[in-house]
Amino acid sequence: MLLDVHNLDVAYGLARVVSDASIHVERGEMVFLVGRNGAGKTTLLRTIAGFLPAAAGDVAFDGASVSGTAPEVLARGGIRYVFQDKRVFTKLTVRENVQLAAFAQKVPLAAAIERVVAIHPRIARFLDAPAGGLSGGQRQLLLIGRALIGDPKLLLIDEPTEGLAAGTIDEVFEVLSNTKGKVAMLIVEQNLPVVRELGDRVYAMKEGRIAVELTRPEEIRDAARLEAYL
Repeated sequence: MLLDVHNLDVAYGLARVVSDASIHVERGEMVFLVGRNGAGKTTLLRTIAGFLPAAAGDVAFDGASVSGTAPEVLARGGIRYVFQDKRVFTKLTVRENVQLAAFAQKVPLAAAIERVVAIHPRIARFLDAPAGGLSGGQRQLLLIGRALIGDPKLLLIDEPTEGLAAGTIDEVFEVLSNTKGKVAMLIVEQNLPVVRELGDRVYAMKEGRIAVELTRPEEIRDAARLEAYL
């Protein structure tokens, strides 16, 4: 098992946001977290990534506990986080954004650019464009590509299709589909067609708890069942 989250509690002050959450991700598996806004999905993801402390429970990665480990240490160890707000260095070019990620992972720039372009060839057309001028979809492609530099073991991706136009969602879907099986992914996503088509495992959250775990293809493709948690 690559990621094993066991009985995790997360609180903001006295307000408990995640309670007794247990999930796991196998190597190469694509797992989705679904649920209504405020259900605790992003909080759970950010705690796994090291940005928030857990009040109780444990996060184990690749066989060892990583609870309390700093995000930058987790990133070097193979866990990469892709933020919901599609955050890039807007005053730098796309190439320079890739260069920063390459430097952090000690990967040659040429190899890093090749890795990013490989996920979607259209990225090559705006390598020398300011990242601040990219559309939301282009930023998402760049962020996923950057996260893959250095061959991580696990991607944590928060709402990759949120706010995107239909055509751009298709591009992100294609990138996720092409990456499936090559690296494990835990993805917060509200777009149910994406979840039903790509999910190996789905966890639905409700009021900070894991309400259900779906593993059988017929369960995951049951739109009515998933919609009940949105």
